Amino acid sequence: MAVAESGQRKAHFIGIAGIGMAATALLLREQGWSVTGSDEGFYPPASEILPRAGIRVASPHAAANLPTDADAIVIGKHAKLTRENPEVAAAFESGKPILSFPDVLAQVTRNRHRIVVAGSYGKSTSASLLAWVLVHAGKNPGYFLGAVPKDLPSNAALGSDAPFILEGDEYPSSNTDPRAKFLHYAPQSLLLTSAVHDHVNVFPTHADYLAPFQQVIGELPADGLLVACADEPHAMSLAGAAPCRVVTYGLCDANTAYRAESVVYGEESSFDLIGPQIRQPIRTLQLGAHNIQNMVGAAALLLEKRLASPAEIAAAFASYRGIVRRLDKLTTRSTIPLYEGFGSSREKSRAAIDAIRLHFPKKRLVIVFEPYTFSWRSRDTLFWYDTVFDGADQVFVYQPPSHGAASHDQVSQQEIVDRIAASGLAVTKLGSDRTANVATIVTHLEPSDVVLVLTTGDIGGLIPALVQALESAA
Repeated sequence: MAVAESGQRKAHFIGIAGIGMAATALLLREQGWSVTGSDEGFYPPASEILPRAGIRVASPHAAANLPTDADAIVIGKHAKLTRENPEVAAAFESGKPILSFPDVLAQVTRNRHRIVVAGSYGKSTSASLLAWVLVHAGKNPGYFLGAVPKDLPSNAALGSDAPFILEGDEYPSSNTDPRAKFLHYAPQSLLLTSAVHDHVNVFPTHADYLAPFQQVIGELPADGLLVACADEPHAMSLAGAAPCRVVTYGLCDANTAYRAESVVYGEESSFDLIGPQIRQPIRTLQLGAHNIQNMVGAAALLLEKRLASPAEIAAAFASYRGIVRRLDKLTTRSTIPLYEGFGSSREKSRAAIDAIRLHFPKKRLVIVFEPYTFSWRSRDTLFWYDTVFDGADQVFVYQPPSHGAASHDQVSQQEIVDRIAASGLAVTKLGSDRTANVATIVTHLEPSDVVLVLTTGDIGGLIPALVQALESAA
């Protein structure tokens, strides 16, 4: 089935509230498809961006949600979207084409120059930087992002220019297709940020994790481009087997083709972007060394592909506001600032912690943490807690969720707390009562503190309640 055909064809998305599913639905809608969807719950950002596109969403899942005249059914990766789900069962029984959203993206972008951003961290920011530079420069790229950008209307757009930027995930495509999502995209250009072991519930060993990266790199065309981060050893090891031209970037190695020099950190940070015959001053409001590293990588790809000039890159970086939930400052009046970081893995959490420590070196760092993802809840990665919170002064730990617990050996909240305590940090276990949790946290705070929330969930609704408590005390 050719899903890239325009016209009033009909697609139904089961699990549409997922960020990738919602973005793919937007692309089909922009192509002229009639799109409907369903999910167990309807929540932001999908609940904000889908209605604006005229996409109707039903909740909860039910066989009756399935349109009888759908031309294609797209099913998400959520653990509950199996044949035991009545709507999924009805989809398979219907005889209609069943697709994953990577299937759809592959067909939507089949005649474009695909630029894929892959890696264990930095994907969303790097991909959004690529898209934003081109849009800011007056160009019209296509893009698909796995997070919500603050500077663009949504996280997906068809565009009309040849480049199509895809955030490429190594996670399986669907519950019936174990291939990594990015293996569907056949990139001509690939930006590789890192390859540190992650998603241990799917990839038990680091070798398992590296396998899809090896495959996508091995399939790059001979005239393609791989831009690899020299600061991450696994990325560089993978780059050594590339069948195409390789360009390196980083912060730590003076021998990389692109790098940052003269870095000054502050409320507005600055650095010189150094490349072949290039020295371009850059200013940015983004926090942390990792964001400067992401900017250097994005600039390297844009310059090597001649998609933007150094001046266009500098102008776009200066106005770039980032993506939602990546070191967002949530307080405005409170004397104790509160930031939210994306805590899906050890590396992402460390990047957020290092950024806060870098920009607030004299403040006590208080972390509110929810072990939401499978990796944080697995016994195989319990050792992460030995060092992940280094630099913090106090850690509050919320209870881990139970979804998908049967797929791995899940550790308890108490085991996590005990492991953190053994590292020498002050740690407090939070209960299920939101009001009591806010009171517990506020009681421990001092006027010179900075608070960092790390989660990919919502900590039982605690975040807005904590922000309100801090703002009210200002």
